[in-house]
Amino acid sequence: VSPPDAGGRPCDAKDFGHGSLVCTCSATYCDTLDPVVLPAPGTYVKYESSKAGKRLERSEGSFRHNAKAPGTRCGRMAARVLGSRACPLRWLRHCLSPADFHLTLDMAQRYQKVKGFGGSVTDSAAINILSLSKDAQNHLLRSYFSDEGIEYNLVRVPMASTDFSVRLYTYADAEGDFELKHFNLTEEDTGMKV
Repeated sequence: VSPPDAGGRPCDAKDFGHGSLVCTCSATYCDTLDPVVLPAPGTYVKYESSKAGKRLERSEGSFRHNAKAPGTRCGRMAARVLGSRACPLRWLRHCLSPADFHLTLDMAQRYQKVKGFGGSVTDSAAINILSLSKDAQNHLLRSYFSDEGIEYNLVRVPMASTDFSVRLYTYADAEGDFELKHFNLTEEDTGMKV
């Protein structure tokens, strides 16, 4: 497969008749995004998808200081609510229009580290990927995991069957086998996911 062109390639949209569009990927073409670049300080980048056909549509904006001063009715109410650690949204809803979404960022307060982003390789995902031609599989996997795609760097593989499996199974199907003498990976694992 030849390397992709620099920059993004548009969605090859298809309507399957359920009121929404999907991007199709084939052995010869897959849509890609423009390279992701961190925004300048004080600005943000938003990607939006919709049933109407937007697929990771990029837009930019800038943060601004809070327009509601602490002395206003809404500011005092928010300060009281935030001080009690309750959710302020039901009170702020009366003061702000939908266009006035307010978000307070405290860069000094850290809660957790993000290790990455990814998805799950379920039995049904594996069945669908394996049903594609080798070239289409390559395009699809690159669209998820490469720097020309959305750059997933984590994958979750479920243990045993899930609601996305074609049959129910465990890794130790022998009843009462507490020593796991019959523990074994299944054909779904060795043939599709591992």
